[in-house]
Amino acid sequence: MKTVLVTGGAGFIGSNFVHYLLENRNDLHVVVLDKLTYAGNLKNLSRWEKDSRFSFEKGDIAEKNDVLAVFQKYSIDWIAHFAAESHVDRSILGPEEFVRTNVVGTFVLLETARTTWNQNFEGKRFLHVSTDEVYGTLGESGFFTEETPYAPNSPYSASKAGSDHLVRSYFHTYGMPVVTTNCSNNYGPFHFPEKLIPLMILNCLHGKNLPVYGDGKNIRDWLFVKDHCSAIALALEKGRAGETYAVGTRNEKNNLEIVETICKIMDEHFPEKAPHSKLIQFVKDRPGHDFRYAIDPSKIEKELGWKPVYSFEKAIRDTIQWYLENEDWWKEILSGKYQEYYSSQYDTGK
Repeated sequence: MKTVLVTGGAGFIGSNFVHYLLENRNDLHVVVLDKLTYAGNLKNLSRWEKDSRFSFEKGDIAEKNDVLAVFQKYSIDWIAHFAAESHVDRSILGPEEFVRTNVVGTFVLLETARTTWNQNFEGKRFLHVSTDEVYGTLGESGFFTEETPYAPNSPYSASKAGSDHLVRSYFHTYGMPVVTTNCSNNYGPFHFPEKLIPLMILNCLHGKNLPVYGDGKNIRDWLFVKDHCSAIALALEKGRAGETYAVGTRNEKNNLEIVETICKIMDEHFPEKAPHSKLIQFVKDRPGHDFRYAIDPSKIEKELGWKPVYSFEKAIRDTIQWYLENEDWWKEILSGKYQEYYSSQYDTGK
């Protein structure tokens, strides 16, 4: 069995990726390394706790000893690197942690892999998960591609751009078989409720205002997390070393459209509270708020044969249904109790 290290595997996209691998592969041992910050929730992975194909290690990718300990304990073949600070608003308030985790952490991971593997990269893979935000903003037309120049506009996107460049350098300097994916906005199960879609779902449930930045016309290409995970799995195993793959679904919608869609579906579930759109409240725009992101995924479609399988209409309904059916999960998130789970499971000598 190959051993796959998934950094940030208790977070939103990382935990969905762990589910994807363990549901679809029997020849992999998945080791999750996660610091369990506010956005990391070990309950996202509780399904696999007793599965011999799964292991969890608590640690910080920016701490050399934490990362080295994992490489010494397990014979790591592949790395899927999700661990990152990823919320733009938080990066505006406190950029230092973004530089530490996203830049320094990625460097520590790369360097530990290089030295532990002793530059013998046969059978090894390093997949770096990044964002389309490194490219800055688009106007009314055009698309991001793998050749788009970098032009980050927030501390978050700048820190991710820095990590992308480090990953690239390890291919050109050391020959490490790295692959980078730059994705559009994800949504789906286990999404921490500071991000737009889960925030709006839960605010609708609680009858709270639905805050929309500016005029709500900022456009994103929305990617269902399960489609994203299938793309990452393909890129990890079959992507060409040193290459970058842009992952999107040609599904552009502005923020106001997203919020109004959620309101209409919530009206169906809770007609007595309709219309939920009355809760929409426009608020002061975010500093450096990029106007439009849109990805041309032709390269990953042509080279690796990837295609999304979920329509937005189905995936947004599935996402809302997941939150309606998993009240215990988000109630613990909102109360902070979810952070006690690690102690109960792992600090008792387990």
